[in-house]
Amino acid sequence: MTERYAILSGSTFEEEIGYARAVVDGDRVHVSGTTGFDYATMTISDDVVEQTEQCLRNIESALTRAGCSFADVVRVRYMLPERADFERCWPALRHRFGAVRPAATMIVCGLSDPRMRIEIEVDARRP
Repeated sequence: MTERYAILSGSTFEEEIGYARAVVDGDRVHVSGTTGFDYATMTISDDVVEQTEQCLRNIESALTRAGCSFADVVRVRYMLPERADFERCWPALRHRFGAVRPAATMIVCGLSDPRMRIEIEVDARRP
């Protein structure tokens, strides 16, 4: 039987909505759409680049707890309400994913809270 377990970040959204930050299913790790909230304080910056950096810290925490890292990411999805914000995020994204080159998609869409300027979802494969 395949090992399956959830990883929680402590975000109030996980409890209120009923989901996990990540799910490990065998050698697969599915990290939920992750925003720029600092889950310890439930605060969020107004700046899209700072939100991107916080998203990546939140994702890195989940990946680490799952036994992998950004090097193991095979798919990434970026969701932003404003198309014009995406290019400002590229340096932070390239820093984490540039050597890995996962499959990627950027979607322009509404997010669940108007303070959110980016949401990032990743899938990884544990080594």
